[in-house]
Amino acid sequence: MAGRQVVVDGSNIATEGRSLPSLAQLDDAVRAYQAEHPEDTTIVVVDATFGHRIDQSERRAFEEAEAAGELVSPPAGAIGRGDRFLLQIANRTGATVLSNDSFQEFHGEYGWLFDEGRLLGAKPVQGVGWIFTPRTPVRGPKSRVAVRAGKRAKAAEKRVSPEARKAIAEATADAVSPTQGERGRSRRGRGRGPAEPVNEPLAFITFIADHQPGSEVEAIVESFTSHGAFVTANGARCYVPLTGLGDPPPRSAKEVLNRGEPRTFVVQALDPPRRGIELALPGVAKVAGVPTDETVEAETGFRTSGIMYLGESAEDLARMEAWLDHAREYQLDTRLIDAAEVARLLPGIAKPWAGALYTPSDGKAEPQMAAPAIAAAGLAPSRRYWPHHLLNRSSSAMLGAHTST
Repeated sequence: MAGRQVVVDGSNIATEGRSLPSLAQLDDAVRAYQAEHPEDTTIVVVDATFGHRIDQSERRAFEEAEAAGELVSPPAGAIGRGDRFLLQIANRTGATVLSNDSFQEFHGEYGWLFDEGRLLGAKPVQGVGWIFTPRTPVRGPKSRVAVRAGKRAKAAEKRVSPEARKAIAEATADAVSPTQGERGRSRRGRGRGPAEPVNEPLAFITFIADHQPGSEVEAIVESFTSHGAFVTANGARCYVPLTGLGDPPPRSAKEVLNRGEPRTFVVQALDPPRRGIELALPGVAKVAGVPTDETVEAETGFRTSGIMYLGESAEDLARMEAWLDHAREYQLDTRLIDAAEVARLLPGIAKPWAGALYTPSDGKAEPQMAAPAIAAAGLAPSRRYWPHHLLNRSSSAMLGAHTST
């Protein structure tokens, strides 16, 4: 008889009847299930913080099991900790989930959790061993919010026209893998898909339904960046900038936070276009309508770095000076700088330059992060799309778009 695929919620089973997870308990449960159902194939999934929460004496065994592929964990900062990762595996493979969790925040996405045979519970009984039995998820407030949010997300998705979807897909693809010049060079980044917004629609909607700016939320510290830390709260991925960790800000988030620890934060700002959420520690939170520059940089790769076009001769500088009229028209802070200022801004530059065209406020972003964020912002009802229309350009300045068909 052919067996079924079973995805084991390792973090849940390892914590059954306990305050902290036990690798030994998880191993005992999996072995008992395999002995009772030898025809089934099991995949054991634990969340990204599992290795930090088990007893020190079990960590080497955990690392060995993970290296051997006996345990699977999502990347640090995965939405919903390990729950979404686990449910994605089960959804793709049609597997049964072995867990005592009801996954209420995912009822709007994964209605099959209520199908017969898709969810099993597990309980250790003293003197008997592990008992495995079919179960049905428990509905509750989070479940109702998730189901309503799921319906709203599907309705909003239907309102986006096929033409708009195509335009977004094409714009993202062009930004991520731009076509090269006529020399026949290949497209860059082939095979690397664009990054998604910070959160999936349902996770973001569910979070903001429960947590408005200024409210407190419990979150787990997942990973660190040069400007702060990513945490997960209520199934959503959030960012905490350094300015949200102290006044004055610490040099590193690691001075204040520890990976895997739960902390209380305040919702400081929401960023609907990127489905981003910014948090801060109580006492230093400054509730605002927009996220800080540190959060924008962490989520899109954007940072203000300035841009400089170098000139070798007086003729080059004369052409650059003529372009300043375009810059003034759009209130840019572009200016012409001399050789001395070039040397000051680019210390150690080997070649002498006559001067440069310099725009201090210009910046740059990571295309794989920024293009989908721009596309997501374009989904707002007030946006209009003109696919396949030409752009007016003057040098590197975009002046307008032909919208006539």
